[in-house]
Amino acid sequence: MNKGLVTKTTGKWYKVRTPDGLCVDCRLRGNFRLKGIKTTNPIAVGDMVEYELQTTDGTGLITAVEDRRNCIIRRSTKLSKQTHIIAANLDQACLVATIGFPRTSTGFIDRFLVAAEAYHVPCILVFNKTDLYDDELQQFHDSLLQVYRKAGYQCIGVSADKGTNIDQLKAVIDGKTTLFAGHSGVGKSALLNALAPGLGLKVGDVSLWSMKGKHTTTFAELFPYGSGFIIDTPGIKEFGMVDFKKEEVSHFFPEMREVLHNCRFANCTHEHEPGCAVKKAVEQGIISSFRYENYLNILHGEEMDIEDWQK
Repeated sequence: MNKGLVTKTTGKWYKVRTPDGLCVDCRLRGNFRLKGIKTTNPIAVGDMVEYELQTTDGTGLITAVEDRRNCIIRRSTKLSKQTHIIAANLDQACLVATIGFPRTSTGFIDRFLVAAEAYHVPCILVFNKTDLYDDELQQFHDSLLQVYRKAGYQCIGVSADKGTNIDQLKAVIDGKTTLFAGHSGVGKSALLNALAPGLGLKVGDVSLWSMKGKHTTTFAELFPYGSGFIIDTPGIKEFGMVDFKKEEVSHFFPEMREVLHNCRFANCTHEHEPGCAVKKAVEQGIISSFRYENYLNILHGEEMDIEDWQK
């Protein structure tokens, strides 16, 4: 039995990297099933699989998937009961965002961070396009980083175009399997090209009409990077949350998790209950008010844009 790492999924076909660095095109065995699978994709980039090599054409037949140590999952907002695994077996994720053009909402950022926390994936926030800042955006950038760093997240401001802090980001991802994700137009492909010029990823423009980026990546793909790997993903328009119990969501906000034990009720949702330590921490400025608002919006299936927090 052969084993390999899934580096790309394109419909019915999967590219599998062998231990000696070769690539084998594989498909699923006809009666392949994963116990308890409820996702649109039974196999994701980053999965370790077993496959049988076909003597007729040199392709492979995937027969088993090894247990995942973690993954990033999102729910489709149009197919509310279906979920999609973005990638599996990650050391960390880099969420690429911008506060300039096009602006990434804190609602989107916090939804991604909650999913990463829930599935035990450490996350770094990478704010791209710092070269486009004026004084007002720089001030906003600094205040935003202060909030997320206080919550325990590593934040790096970069410019893919100017090369600002690219070496710092290289040091963070060296030797690890790192997922790169973000909205279309945040400069993710340009950033990956700056990190690894040999990738030659296509870079798209931002539409002046819609103020949104255009997709340049169609499928998630894993690339060797030094002694580790980087995973490029298609731009994510919306990040639908996998269903969590209301009393669970606050556990995925690190700054809330620090004070939960002081709430009067063990199943406190931190919305209307008396004796809530989280609400008290918000009132005292210990927990960011916009993070708390995003928490409430997640509870109710809503999302607040970053512009709403600025008002």
